[in-house]
Amino acid sequence: MMKKLKRVVVTGLGSITPIGNNVEEYWISLISGKNGSAPITYFDTKKYKTRFACELKNYDPDIFFSKKEQRKLDPCAQYGIVASSEAIRNSGINFSKEKKERIGVIWASGIGGLLNLEESISDYVNGGKNPRFSPFFIPKMLIDITAGFISMNYGLHGPNYATVSACASSSNAIVDAYHLICLGKADIMVTGGSEAAITQSGVGGFNALHALSTRNEDYKTASRPFDRDRDGFVLGEGAGCLILEEYKHAKRRGANIYAEIGGVGMSGDAYHITAPHPEGKGIILAMKTAIEDSGIGYEEVDHINAHGTSTILGDRAEVKAIQEVFHENVYNIDINSTKSMTGHLLGAAGAIEAIAAILPLSKKVIPPTINLFHIDKKIDPKISFTPNKAINREVKISICNTFGFGGHNVCILFKKIDVI
Repeated sequence: MMKKLKRVVVTGLGSITPIGNNVEEYWISLISGKNGSAPITYFDTKKYKTRFACELKNYDPDIFFSKKEQRKLDPCAQYGIVASSEAIRNSGINFSKEKKERIGVIWASGIGGLLNLEESISDYVNGGKNPRFSPFFIPKMLIDITAGFISMNYGLHGPNYATVSACASSSNAIVDAYHLICLGKADIMVTGGSEAAITQSGVGGFNALHALSTRNEDYKTASRPFDRDRDGFVLGEGAGCLILEEYKHAKRRGANIYAEIGGVGMSGDAYHITAPHPEGKGIILAMKTAIEDSGIGYEEVDHINAHGTSTILGDRAEVKAIQEVFHENVYNIDINSTKSMTGHLLGAAGAIEAIAAILPLSKKVIPPTINLFHIDKKIDPKISFTPNKAINREVKISICNTFGFGGHNVCILFKKIDVI
């Protein structure tokens, strides 16, 4: 006999982003249209085509970690631990009263410990042939190590692993966590993603792909999703975390419920390593699957937090796919791209953008797409991209789209909780 699937809700949020070092700061910055782009401070950029990014502001690891702990943790893992700590506090969960074997962690990153890898190899090359690597070199580099640290910090014995699908990584983590709870394999999951790729190799590598904006003299308006004059994305860093919980479990402990996950969709473009399918075939499949999974009507969707990276091919493919899925209903949806403010957090993008899709359900405000001056001529101008200013609106259904190099597509549908 097939088991009935469990309902899954979001009961905790945590973030550290280029426009706010916690969820409250992040949300205030989102609705006010704050821009996180600034000249890179981490290294000398004179030789680089792009000399700006969306770095974290006023992040001090000494506040969160001892010097000994910092030697074991790449910034990618640090950011994940910081965001997950906030989400756990925000959820109000008392782990001493829970079955820890029923609580797991799925954490994501697209690249992982890039700074550690870069610095360690540079030290080796510059230091001669004697291989003097730190004993923490390998652990700091691993993408799964953040999930391991989070579980060790709280003694969580449930499912524990990492997901990697480039810029869709943390959305895949959320989907996996959702499925485990649906199937009754866990009661609570700590999930999300982190990224710390604003390094010499990170910026240089994306420059080599011609993926980054080079608007060095006008960096504040460089991230321009859907705009006629966009020239690439702006690199960001940070982390986002969601606490997912089985609905009845959350109700029993009196948890604050932010949203319910109504449906999820995943697909592959099977097209190109970096470019999306020009007709948006994979995106269409992911969105349709999420909506059909939820059982709602297409006309019920109020808001889409688009992947919206500020690349010509990516923006056009996504908009084309959204039009194909929603037809005339597209004109009733408010679409935005919060990457216009945060930059692109790569493997952490899905997690921080899930938060930006969830909060409008309770706040009744949709953040803007800033730096939208002239709509791309190949994009329907009648579609609402929430240009430059937040809008007040009742939101019952919100979608978060995330896509990654390699053709990985994830769509998560959040809905306002129906209390029963």
